[in-house]
Amino acid sequence: MTTPIIAARGLKKRFEQDGRTLDVLRGIDLTIGAGERVSIVGPSGAGKSTLLHCLGTLDLPTEGSLQIAGFDVLKLPRNELAKLRGTQLGFVFQFHHLLPEFTALENVMMPGLVQRLPRVAMEKKASDLLNLVGLAPRATHRPGELSGGEQQRVALARAMVLEPKILFADEPTGNLDSATSAQVQELFLRISREHGTTLVVVTHDMGLARAMDRIISMRDGSIEHDSATALTEAST
Repeated sequence: MTTPIIAARGLKKRFEQDGRTLDVLRGIDLTIGAGERVSIVGPSGAGKSTLLHCLGTLDLPTEGSLQIAGFDVLKLPRNELAKLRGTQLGFVFQFHHLLPEFTALENVMMPGLVQRLPRVAMEKKASDLLNLVGLAPRATHRPGELSGGEQQRVALARAMVLEPKILFADEPTGNLDSATSAQVQELFLRISREHGTTLVVVTHDMGLARAMDRIISMRDGSIEHDSATALTEAST
């Protein structure tokens, strides 16, 4: 294990629904090293997306502790937590959530513009990333003029524009055909290699899962199997 960039201990998440308590996460212990590429798999309802959202601070656990990039995130003031999320974490989802009225270039620039970073610098970064994902010729096209695979590549470029330490992805190939899925998968791996980015990917695509360094299987809100743990145990 390299230097931990994510350390979760006893993470629990419960929701109140129709007067009943629903335990979605049941005490997750998980450590992820800097630069590691991890997939989270399991049946629907296992708690995969809830875990991803908690690790990415899009939602907060009901109980437990969570450290990200050296920060005890559950103790951070709301504004500091938002700053951490905006500058050190990137997100890609099954649905691209691109802004339809803006071009591909503008969509990629948007996180930097929200942070009030210099427009010229952000345009250069966004252009470089669109070139990296093979979409430089489509920079002036709006999302409605792009295919699903192209939109997902724009979303990936947008997630990387602030050079986050960790990239979280929830079913990033879920709406793509097999050929396009393979292209997006290769882009994820290439960006991780070239930028040293930690990847945490929730997926039902076992091809994508197996391309990661480590597979974590979940069931009923708990980690059922961790391939890295199994390898460690096998060697001792």
